[in-house]
Amino acid sequence: MKTALITGATSGIGEATARLLVRSGWRVIGTGRRAERLDALAAELGEAFHAAVFDICDEAAMDAALDALPPQFAGIDLLVNNAGLALGTAPAQEASLDQWRTMIDTNVTALVTLTHRLLPLLIERKGAIINISSVAATYPYSGGNAYAGTKAFVQQFSLGLRSDLHGKGVRVTSIEPGMIETEFTLLRTSGNHGASNALYDGANPMTGADIAETIHWIATLPPHLNINRLELMPVSQSFAGFQVARAER
Repeated sequence: MKTALITGATSGIGEATARLLVRSGWRVIGTGRRAERLDALAAELGEAFHAAVFDICDEAAMDAALDALPPQFAGIDLLVNNAGLALGTAPAQEASLDQWRTMIDTNVTALVTLTHRLLPLLIERKGAIINISSVAATYPYSGGNAYAGTKAFVQQFSLGLRSDLHGKGVRVTSIEPGMIETEFTLLRTSGNHGASNALYDGANPMTGADIAETIHWIATLPPHLNINRLELMPVSQSFAGFQVARAER
């Protein structure tokens, strides 16, 4: 039985992936800050799920949780770096620097810290790393600024890992989704349900379960196959045209 560690398992993609992998015969370590959600998931999924409650940005808490893993969960074969967030939709010149720093701390610093910690084990077990980036890494949009920058880092970091791990048998993938209906927009807009509903209304967006299926597919491919990058969008979404500012006449 293989073991996966999934960050951000309290909702959305992470929660759906935990459920699917456990149903498929994996052990899963789910991490997140919200203990009550992880406890509920543990009650639902049983002995194949281990809840590791910590803030992904707290390196000491991360180390303590990893050091305290039960023996049956200690051999990690798959790291799913899913935890991340976007804060604010303002243009760069009006954006909050604190929000920028929080996105960088969560989407970049925490991701590389956990990855660095687990790399020796993943090399030993010829495991896999799946990083959740975004189409924002490739297609800029107004208000994306620092968030898009962090996801571009995740994309390029994944390719760099793939290069450095050449010959080690470790697979590395960057998944880059477009519109997914999760708690993402609620968090980005400080709980504005109206803004979230307006974004998804009538759009038929992807779901966390859709991306979980994608993660499961990649994780269960034959070990000689690697998906380097995978970009997904709902059919209703496409890349926007260029913006043009016109002088008043």
